[in-house]
This record gives sequence, structure tokens and C-alpha cells, in this order.
Amino acid sequence: MEKVLIVDDELNMRVVLHAMLKKKGYSVTEAVDGVDAQTRLEKENFDVLVTDLKMPRLNGLGLLEDVTAKYPEMPVIIITAHGTIETAVDALKKGAFDYITKPFDQGELINVIDKALRTRRKNCDKVILGEDEIDHYGIVGRSEKIREIYATIEQVAATRTTILITGETGTGKELIARAIHRGSSRRNNAFIKINCGAIAESLIESELFGYEKGAFTGAAAAKPGKFELAHEGTIFLDEIGELPRDMQVKLLQVLQDQTFERVGGVKTLHVDVRIIAATNRDLQKEIKEGNFREDLYYRLNVVPIKMPPLRERKEDIPSLTRYFLDRFNAKLNRSIREIVPQVLDCFQKYSWPGNIRELENLVERIVLLAKDEKISLEDVPDEIKNSPGEEILDSEEKDKDQFETYLLREMENFTERLVLMARSEKKGALEDHHDEAFTEDQKKPGPYRNFIENQKAEVEKRMIEKILGECSGNITHAARRLGFSRKGLQLKMLKYNLRKK
Repeated sequence: MEKVLIVDDELNMRVVLHAMLKKKGYSVTEAVDGVDAQTRLEKENFDVLVTDLKMPRLNGLGLLEDVTAKYPEMPVIIITAHGTIETAVDALKKGAFDYITKPFDQGELINVIDKALRTRRKNCDKVILGEDEIDHYGIVGRSEKIREIYATIEQVAATRTTILITGETGTGKELIARAIHRGSSRRNNAFIKINCGAIAESLIESELFGYEKGAFTGAAAAKPGKFELAHEGTIFLDEIGELPRDMQVKLLQVLQDQTFERVGGVKTLHVDVRIIAATNRDLQKEIKEGNFREDLYYRLNVVPIKMPPLRERKEDIPSLTRYFLDRFNAKLNRSIREIVPQVLDCFQKYSWPGNIRELENLVERIVLLAKDEKISLEDVPDEIKNSPGEEILDSEEKDKDQFETYLLREMENFTERLVLMARSEKKGALEDHHDEAFTEDQKKPGPYRNFIENQKAEVEKRMIEKILGECSGNITHAARRLGFSRKGLQLKMLKYNLRKK
């Protein structure tokens, strides 16, 4: 039974909402104002929040800001008797899922809640982070593929060009859309997200373009659609491949001339909206099968951004794991500070079909259930440890602490050999000497070789730090000794955040 928290300072309204939602099969909890709601949210999980706007102590907008920061996956629906477009835009900009105005039709509220719950279920396999939890452009990682995406964002953010973001489920497509919006001149205006796969086909037109009073049963008052609310901002059309074909024609018109009519209306409305779309489908295949319009595809695909699956950016797994570790330490009030190398080795062999969201969920589970202050192989589920790939060290074969000490000592020796090679030849970067620096025993497949391969970036960072220290921070001298160009070393320093040091 899905759980709804209703927040309203009027007893009569709470009674009406409680009876209505309970009749529809929801589990309902009441709160008398925003502060009361915060207390209940700390003690219990809810699937959707329905709140009045005007309340004592903490009003609906204040509660909305708190919920979107702490529980970004929870849809928030605003009920207000003060239903101006300005109020709606303000609520949507702060992260509200939708709003309805008093007096409202019961069927309208139920439809909005159902839509919110479908969207939440759709988002269960997406990466959702709060505004205060995101790293560079909303994605943690510095792999080559991710840096290419950063560069694309910098190029296109300031324009109004239409963007199509593709990639598997759980790769972070929405985070990229939000990063583009934040980097644009529209950043202070609305970012409106709509999941095309979570809305019933009969409601999608009114959701996008709004409706006039009396346009259909239950339309007790006129209501602007998402395009109207996103005026001078950005609209993010997630799962665009799910859009019904007849709606694709109307969307094409908006892309061409930025005009549309509300359902039941005759007045043509003009908007200034930047459109970003995303899909995990192969749209070219959908075109061949007659499910997606080719002309719409080319209108959307002006600048394509393809999000790589996690298995293609495995060098980011250590930083992602540590990021989620810190996040869930804070969220779950734990103090786990260490991840043994065998665990990261295990993670990098796994294929991650659920991508970043799967890793996020796994780290949360491990942090919650871990018995010690460090994560070891015993904490990793068998399906991860036993996935196809090279064998990892059986934790029972050696004492783990001794093995970690051994690896760290050998890594120091490995780094020193690289430094000596760079000095003696005065040319070539880390990659030029990487295989030479292994001893004959260390060239053989095994946990040590895997560990070093997976920590290559860390080795390079430590080598650069060492040479910079010996050169008293002189970039020209350090670059000459390392075999880099001056610009090449500066780029490496940016990559490893060494500029301030």
C-alpha cells in the first residue's frame, strides 16, 4: 500500500483528503503544518507528499525546499487557494512535482497523485541527487568520457540549442540536463521536468500544453501546462521515446515556432523555452519500426550527448564508491572510513547492468549492514563477488591487514620506479613506463597487478605531487622532468586538483 503524507492546518481539509485517499487504497498520514511534517518524515518513509501552501510556522514552500534537499526522490504536490501562474512557477522551480488550486475536483487530485507515484516508480532506476550533493556538473568522475561530456556542457549551456541525451538507465541523464540549465542564462528561471512514460496517453496533451475551463470533465478551472510554466526557462522531456505518435506532431510544432494552444482553447500561445530531451531507447530503431517520427528526431538531435554506461568508465568507480560512502555515512549516521582494495577490485570486474544507480544502492546497503568501520569482501553480496571476471583474492587465503600493508608498500616502490625512469630518460609520461615498472612477478595476472591497474590515476597523481615538491612547485622544471609539456602538466594538475597545492 503506497503511503501519502497530507499536510494542512485546516482540520476539515485533512478529513476530506484523508477519506478521499483512503477510499482509493492509499495509506494516509496527516500533519498539521510544515514543522509537524518534518518530524513525521524523519520517522517514516512516504511515497508522495501533498501539502497546503499557506500554513503557520512553516508554509508549503518552506517544506518543499526542505523535502527536495533531504528526500529528492519524493514527489511534492502543492494545494493552494492562491493559484497564480507566478506561485506555480515558484513552486515548480523549487522542485514541486505539480500543483492544484482550491476548489479542486477530487478526480483531478487523484490523477495528479497517481501520476506522481508512477513517476516515482519510473525514477527508482535513475540517479537522483540533491543540489548540495553533486560534484562537477552533477556527475562524479574524471574519466576521459566524462571529461568530454563536461566540455560539451561548457560549449552548449549558454546557447538555446535543443539537446538529446541518450544512454542506458541509471547513467545520469537528468543530472546532465540540470547541469546544462544551471550553466545557461536561464538558470534563475524554471527547470520543468516531465516524464513522458509516466503519464497516461489521454492526459499527456493537457500536461504539456494546459487546458481551458470546461475542456473536459473535471476541468473546473483553466490551468497552464508545463510548456507555459517553463517560459524563459528549460523543459526536460525525459523518456521522450515513450511519447505517443500523435503528440509527437504537436511537439514538433513547438520546436519549430514555439507556439501551441491549450486543450479546449483557441488562442495561440507563444513561449520561449529551451528543450532538452532524454531517452534510453534507440530512436533510430524506433523510426524504422514506425514508432517515432524522423523529422522530430532530427529536430531534437541538434546536439547529441551520449552518457557512457558505468562498465565503460570503470576508472571512476573508486571515486563514485567513496562519494556514495561519504553520503550514506552522513545519511545513516555511520562512520565507515575505509574500503579495502579487494572490494574496489571486485567492483571494477562487475558489469553494473544498473549503472550508477545500482552502485549507489549497493553502497547504501553495505553501509547500512556493515559490522566494522571498514568495508571488506565479506560485506559484498555474493552476486557481485561471483560475477564473471578474473578471480580476486580469497579473503581467507591471507590475512587482510597484512595483504593491504603489502600492497601499499609495493605501490610506493612502484611509484618510485616510475619517478626514477622519468628522471633518467627526461621524457615520456606515466604510460610510457607503466609496464616497465612492473617486476617480472608483478607482470603476472593476480591481485597486485589488478590493484595497480585500477589505481593508475592515483599513482600518477602521487608521482606528479612528488616531482612538484622536489621542484618547489616550478611547473616548467617539473614538466621537463616528467616528460610532459607545460600545458600537459597543467591539465594533469587540474585533473587531480593540485593547482592550489
